[in-house]
Amino acid sequence: MLSPKNLLVLMSDEHNPKFMGAAGHALAQTPHLDRLAARGTRFTSAYTTSPICVPARAGFATGKYQHQIGYWDNADAYDGAVPSWHHLLRAEGHRAVSIGKLHFRGLPGDDHGFSEELLAMHVVEGLGDVKGLVRESIPRRNGYDKLAKLAGPGETPYIRYDRDIASRAQAWLREEAPRDRPWALFVSFVCPHFPLVAPPEFYGRYPQDRIPLPKQYPPSERPNHPYLRDYDACVAYDAGFGGDHAKVRRAIAGYLGLVSFMDDNVGKVLRALDGAGLSADTRVVYTSDHGDNVGARGLWGKSTMYEESAGVPFILAGPDVPAKAQCATPVSHVDLFPFFLEAVGVPAPRGDHPGVSPLALVAGIQPDRPVLSEYHAIGSTGGITMLRKGRWKYVHFVRYPPQLFDLQDDPEELVDLAGDPAHRATLAAMKAELRRHLDPKEVDARAKQRQGELLARAGGREAALARGDLNYTPAPGQAPDMN
Repeated sequence: MLSPKNLLVLMSDEHNPKFMGAAGHALAQTPHLDRLAARGTRFTSAYTTSPICVPARAGFATGKYQHQIGYWDNADAYDGAVPSWHHLLRAEGHRAVSIGKLHFRGLPGDDHGFSEELLAMHVVEGLGDVKGLVRESIPRRNGYDKLAKLAGPGETPYIRYDRDIASRAQAWLREEAPRDRPWALFVSFVCPHFPLVAPPEFYGRYPQDRIPLPKQYPPSERPNHPYLRDYDACVAYDAGFGGDHAKVRRAIAGYLGLVSFMDDNVGKVLRALDGAGLSADTRVVYTSDHGDNVGARGLWGKSTMYEESAGVPFILAGPDVPAKAQCATPVSHVDLFPFFLEAVGVPAPRGDHPGVSPLALVAGIQPDRPVLSEYHAIGSTGGITMLRKGRWKYVHFVRYPPQLFDLQDDPEELVDLAGDPAHRATLAAMKAELRRHLDPKEVDARAKQRQGELLARAGGREAALARGDLNYTPAPGQAPDMN
């Protein structure tokens, strides 16, 4: 059992786990995250419950997978109906405060479980990205070319918002953190989420002549999987680059600059924690809601099961956490649920929570369970489920052929083994393992039923399409960017 301590949870948005100095990236400058990893444990095979914002954050809050809780897409936001770790901490008398992006429903009367929500960002009008509810005959989304057009140095509302979040978190730690019993503070930044515009001081750290093209970026090298073709036809971010490699490098420099900007804000919060004399009594967690493809295979944004997108950075540090350690055992955001409760001294609830405390994994426990990630959102006409167990990653598509990768021998996922007769038995075993936990067709049907109901409430398909494309959720006080 852990001794009860304070809990500081730091989350970014869309941080590819490979883009970090501690992860061995040749260019990414993340000194504060690197130091956090050095004084704690970094998990090298960590995953989101869903590689898109709103479902990922619902899974993170509740410690459950999408097939257990719903909240399928960016128009089906967490409303507090399923108990969260913040509900449970608050119920035991602990102060549980959020600062920054939540991406919950946020309607009057919703109780997400926090004692306070400061500078909260929720989905637009409690509805979110309604067009994403359309799962058949999906049209190309508008505004796809903005990723390339906007990339470069500059300022955005997201950058200003993250500065405000960092400032408010520093003030809370110095002036408001309780001293009589353990507390939990959730600090949630937006960067490095696009637009790929970075403050000049951080953008300038990455000369474009040093930036290589992403792996498998040339069209002749890209995998020819039908889901990737269909997703690209819907979102089409790469079409905005028009094959211009200079623009691609400019976008990657923007992403790297945003990662360093986010890291700088993390450093400010950690310095405030130390300056307030709280570091010795606080466990710190850093992760991201999901990753970003950042041009690999010609893909940008999230929404795939590749490591760049479904993988997340995952660092624990503080009392009772081994220092200078790494753990390769696959881990998920659902595993943070029991850790958060144990860290503050709250009994775990009974029920079907699939999580295993990450500290147990560090200690050498090898649970006989897979790690899952699910996708039922933008650009997909059928459900997608990733299953990671040991060295193998299996991706099941309800409407497409599966994928199979050996992450021990092929960590960059360059060779899909699903069609290789030599791996037929492994493919069958992984499919059977998936069916031990869920029925993909049943889950797909359940997701689409819920999405159909929400679509009907929004006025139907034509009304959703007429509403336009929400390129990204606006920061508080900013008007939505609709196309």
